[in-house]
Amino acid sequence: MNEKVIHNFSRILEAIEYQCFKKQVTIDEVAREIHLTTSEFQQLFIDFAGVSYEKFLEYISVHHARQMLGSSQPTLFEPAYNKEHSPKKTAPDSWLEIEEMTSGEIGEELAINYSFSETIFGTVLVASTHKGICYLIFSENYQLAISELINRFPKATITQQLDDIQQNALQFFTDDWSQLDKIKLHLKGTDFQLKVWNALLKIPKGHLTTYGNLAKTIHQPKAARAVGTAIGSNPIAFLIPCHRVIQTSGAFGGYMWGTARKTAIIGWEAGRVNDVNRIK
Repeated sequence: MNEKVIHNFSRILEAIEYQCFKKQVTIDEVAREIHLTTSEFQQLFIDFAGVSYEKFLEYISVHHARQMLGSSQPTLFEPAYNKEHSPKKTAPDSWLEIEEMTSGEIGEELAINYSFSETIFGTVLVASTHKGICYLIFSENYQLAISELINRFPKATITQQLDDIQQNALQFFTDDWSQLDKIKLHLKGTDFQLKVWNALLKIPKGHLTTYGNLAKTIHQPKAARAVGTAIGSNPIAFLIPCHRVIQTSGAFGGYMWGTARKTAIIGWEAGRVNDVNRIK
């Protein structure tokens, strides 16, 4: 994990928020706003996304989003990886598998471990049962995050402990997936929610879709609003990529962990998938 990038992520968010608020601003102005020289600011985005700030802006633009939505390839039914990419950099969607919690498991006193970790996109709380990851959210407020975990699993025995299941899942936030084992997600949800979350896993990294398209994918074309509600209930940040669903207009729309973070993730993924000549 790049400690420098982790440390500077708050500045990435600050720059994105300023850029979106002011719209037409120069790189010099944004750099001054977050107290960096222009060269330092440029390096900030090269370290984070592997591309220049200008290229990053291109990837998070409405124009680029519309191009992505208008592209016929790849579809949601194709593998979520490019054969040209190194297997160390790319994980097939089959590495992520959802197992539904049974009513018996939910009713019983589940044993859940949790821990906090720093990732390239901020602090996460990650929690696991003996079967897999059951909860993963971005949060800088430790007490609030723990309270939300307890509220979600009120009958569970919850222990602060980093285990092997969590450590494996956290590797998904890095560039090197060579040591990544299959990740099982052990989730509580309705049949409809689970169907939507499974569909989200099929959206290729670096690509985008809409709520309406996702509704068609699950063969319920009139359920776009319900799809949006299910996405808003997604309990697994980043691994279940609800950040890849945007509005038909090309606007990124909301994100339960902040629109600036959603923008940062979309730009980061695009920089790794779409630009073969990206800066190292």
